Amino acid sequence: QVHLVESGGGLVQPGGSLRLSCAASGSIFSTYAMGWYRQAPGRQRESVARITSGGGTSYADSVKGRFTISKDNAKKTVYLQMNSLKAEDTAVYYCNIGDYYINYWGQGTQVTVSS
Repeated sequence: QVHLVESGGGLVQPGGSLRLSCAASGSIFSTYAMGWYRQAPGRQRESVARITSGGGTSYADSVKGRFTISKDNAKKTVYLQMNSLKAEDTAVYYCNIGDYYINYWGQGTQVTVSS
């Protein structure tokens, strides 16, 4: 049905920036929300940022003011701009798209923040 392709992960120094992209293919309904989750070694997966079909956004307290989620409906793509990166941001980041009934996940992309 829906396939998500993530890109933009990599190695960056503390204080640096990265932009993650998640392009969706398939039948994307207008009611779908989009978001980013992350999971660090030994930690549970946590929600980082979400954007609703109407464009409303929400962020985890740990990234508020540093990360920005956005989307391009025509391209069926969601982005996560990450600024002022910290070592604790190191994790595998997962794209998620869905609604109350259905959720789709990307394969994950590694983000490493280290000197």
